Amino acid sequence: MAQQEDVFKKLVAHCKEYGFVFPSSEIYDGLGAVYDYGQNGVELKNNIKRYWWDSMVLLHENVVGIDAAIFMHPTTWKASGHVDAFNDPLIDNKDSKKRYRADVLIEDLLAKYDDKIEKEVEKAAKRFGESFDAALYRQTNPRVQEHQAKRDEIHARFVKALNDSDLAELKQIIVDYEVVCPISGTKNWTDVRQFNLMFSTEMGSTADGAMKIYLRPETAQGIFVNYLNVQKTGRMKIPFGIAQIGKAFRNEIVARQFIFRMREFEQMEMQFFVRPGTEMEWFKKWKETRLKWHKALGLGDHKYRFHDHDKLAHYANAATDIEFEMPFGFKEVEGIHSRTDFDLSSHEKYSGKSIKYFDPELNESYTPYVIETSIGVDRTFLSIMAASYTEEQLENGESRVVLKLPAVLAPIKLAVMPLVKKDGLPEKAREIMNSLKFDFKCQYDEKDSIGKRYRRQDAIGTPFCVTVDHDSLTDNTVTIRYRDTMQQERVPVEKLHEIIGQKVSMKELFKKIVE
Repeated sequence: MAQQEDVFKKLVAHCKEYGFVFPSSEIYDGLGAVYDYGQNGVELKNNIKRYWWDSMVLLHENVVGIDAAIFMHPTTWKASGHVDAFNDPLIDNKDSKKRYRADVLIEDLLAKYDDKIEKEVEKAAKRFGESFDAALYRQTNPRVQEHQAKRDEIHARFVKALNDSDLAELKQIIVDYEVVCPISGTKNWTDVRQFNLMFSTEMGSTADGAMKIYLRPETAQGIFVNYLNVQKTGRMKIPFGIAQIGKAFRNEIVARQFIFRMREFEQMEMQFFVRPGTEMEWFKKWKETRLKWHKALGLGDHKYRFHDHDKLAHYANAATDIEFEMPFGFKEVEGIHSRTDFDLSSHEKYSGKSIKYFDPELNESYTPYVIETSIGVDRTFLSIMAASYTEEQLENGESRVVLKLPAVLAPIKLAVMPLVKKDGLPEKAREIMNSLKFDFKCQYDEKDSIGKRYRRQDAIGTPFCVTVDHDSLTDNTVTIRYRDTMQQERVPVEKLHEIIGQKVSMKELFKKIVE
């Protein structure tokens, strides 16, 4: 685990050093859990958003997009349940004066038991070699069973406390299992209390005439209040979906793990409207489709898993997360939820306006049910960076840091380099770059030795480097170097577009999703 934390620290430093992510307002010592994307980060982020958006609106003729405002009428958040129910259970340690989420402390406790079990299984696997039956060992080994029984006992109490919103019981679990503050090492805890996560501000010109409004804590409600506008103006027939990418804001008390949990973040959400009674079939279908989207990136199928929710949100009748193996364990990057008709019925009630859908096939009006797919742009960015960050020892004794980003998402697709800064090579390199820059994000680089330039491009994840030398002037060929293998080949200039185009086209990814 310590080694993984070490890698994570290196990744955070790498993001800063190579223009991916900067702490916000750093010259003023930053702002907690708020980050800015640098020149390479914004390109990667935009490519992730493009991949998601096109996978929704190009591959599904019944999915369209909108862009709703961040400010919404305050009653929206009353209707959605956020004013009353958008809370985190918080607990303070009296000695360190640090504040924690009680549920996260208990989840960390459960993870410790999982680790203990895994360590026992790993030790036994080494001892018994190939004949080892892990499943049988888990069922029969007394120590593993003891850990498992303890974990199950904590888990059962935890789930019940969450579902009952029993704050006293959450504290009791922390006390009973002697959870200590990571900073002070003591068990001197306050009671658990609820804290609402919405940021509020005022709209209006006078103090007494101002209206309290909220920065949206999610993008979904903008879709719900507009679903009928979209349906009517787009002549959409159920089932249909509405996609949106946008900023959301949560006053996270325990914001941590770099860009994993931020106070200002970006979501990619699609709400899919279906006939009541068909929602579980669509829930299953979207779970499969969304997992394919992630796996198509080629970061490793074993790094993903589904995790069903212990506690369903007030609006859901089914919910699962797609978790990715981050350097700090498996964590949620996307949620797929069956939201029933909770949101639409609630908005109908609070607004007093009918927003029912008229189904011409059934010749009746009803409130549609909704399947939601909700994915964090920043968390996806982090998962891709974490999976791509690689430190390699080379045969010649040197080492290199390379970002093995999926070529289709890489910020810079191609670096063009003249071997030397004379003899007409820079002009030839510029000519090649000018012919390719309409289709691919290119970078021109003539400073330092060619080896240093390759390292620099490896560090930002550029999949192709093209070197122009003296032979290029006579035979119109260049050396193309491939990032992951470091292999080089001589190719005609006119072949470059085809070679690069094939590797960076999203079309190949889309084919994997619709298989």
